[in-house]
Amino acid sequence: MLKARIITAIALLVGLLAAVFLLPPAGWLVFCALLCSAATWEWGALAGFARTLRVATALAFGAICLLFGHLAGLSSPFPTGYELGLTPLYVISAAFWLVLAPLWLVRKWPLSDSVLAALTGFVVLVPTALALAQLRAIGPWTLLAAMAVVWVADIAAYFSGRAFGRHKLAPSISPGKTWEGAAGAVLAVLCFGFIVLASQRAGFPGGVTATVTGLVLWTAVSIVGDLYESLLKRQAGLKDSGSILPGHGGILDRIDSLTSTLPMVALGAVLLAR
Repeated sequence: MLKARIITAIALLVGLLAAVFLLPPAGWLVFCALLCSAATWEWGALAGFARTLRVATALAFGAICLLFGHLAGLSSPFPTGYELGLTPLYVISAAFWLVLAPLWLVRKWPLSDSVLAALTGFVVLVPTALALAQLRAIGPWTLLAAMAVVWVADIAAYFSGRAFGRHKLAPSISPGKTWEGAAGAVLAVLCFGFIVLASQRAGFPGGVTATVTGLVLWTAVSIVGDLYESLLKRQAGLKDSGSILPGHGGILDRIDSLTSTLPMVALGAVLLAR
């Protein structure tokens, strides 16, 4: 299992880097739409959709991602200025993850209604796919840095939890997660953020306090995204969201923390560029 996990991780990283740096804007948008469709297919399993509804939803979300991305100018190599048109989607996503998702984790609401499940899936997945396209349009390294923050948080949480974990973070949702792991994630992200800013000589956006607050919030939201998918899998009686990635489960298992963070990063990038 460990060998398959390592091989898959390397293949995913190589494939991601190749796509980020080699695909033209239109090709990258298509890639993001396909990723959205694949994740939507897995979302349908978590929601208990019938096969026909799963197919229809996956195709619809992928098509919407392509349409919205094209209208926003993300398929063009030249900025069009219409990227601001995606701001409402990012705002809705931010409201979901900052307000509704934490309440959802506390109340443990099920995805029992197909309409509600489809709308929730739209809010979780479509803004994420469009944020992938938009951040790459801003710059490949911007996208990779945003993703790297989440990866650093995940890795640090895992090893900190194993080494020092004593107090469960959400035992009824994800028994393996601990407050010590979350603290380790925060410390690692702070170190990573400061190193990146120092290497770019960018200073601290808004000052040190604002930068620290932003990085801590970023880490917290990534943990919420992870816990939210864990809750849905537990309610659906599934260990993984899928089996397409050997040793890693499904697409949603790999992007759970990205769904909660990337749209907010894209929102911040768009607003700061105005």
